[in-house]
Amino acid sequence: MDSLALDPAIVATLQGVSTATLTTVLLKHGLRNVWLRGTRPLAPGYPRLVGRAFTLRFVPAREDLATPASWGNPISTRAAIEAMPEGCIAVVGAMGVTDAGIFGDILCARMAQRGVAALVSDGVVRDVTGVLGTQLPVWCQGTAAPSSVTGLTFVGWQEPIGCGGVAVFPNDVVVADQDGAVLIPQALLDEVIEASVEQERLEGWIMSQVAAGAKLPGLYPPNDENRKKYEAWKKSGGR
Repeated sequence: MDSLALDPAIVATLQGVSTATLTTVLLKHGLRNVWLRGTRPLAPGYPRLVGRAFTLRFVPAREDLATPASWGNPISTRAAIEAMPEGCIAVVGAMGVTDAGIFGDILCARMAQRGVAALVSDGVVRDVTGVLGTQLPVWCQGTAAPSSVTGLTFVGWQEPIGCGGVAVFPNDVVVADQDGAVLIPQALLDEVIEASVEQERLEGWIMSQVAAGAKLPGLYPPNDENRKKYEAWKKSGGR
């Protein structure tokens, strides 16, 4: 599980990059489908969080498998939580089901205790007051009172999943903020970080020009003239 640990410097860098910027950078790398649909913050004010994906997968409920007794099985959400390393983001593929809560307050409390950074899902949670009380940041589609086995069967963890229409593989990197959650493929991480930092710097300069009254055509995106102005500003140390 040590392979899941992200370099703190990478975490700090990505905490300064918005998910909006990341989608633009990934688009330039040819990836359009990286925003996990339905992943909204359960409460306002969560900081931007970064972590490697620890994946969990649900399939449609089957009556002989999706029972309360299944919660005690070796393959269960309870067992998966005990395998989660500190700092990971639990990404749960729940097929967009919104009438069966995948996790409640007890499971979220244990995740928080284990140092899990966040829970991200295209499903919903239950026991919302208790979940919020655990202080575990949650991105999902909302809440529902029924338990997971009402509509879903849990089948495994740390395998490729679909979440919000996006393919998520274990150890991919997830960034979540007020705009939702975005996936960065592990193989592209270094390239995306470098390009994202530059994109944020450029957009910061563009915003300063807008604040000074500049018109958008030729500025956003910058034409050759404005690109030269930006490069000069950058070489001067941002002064």
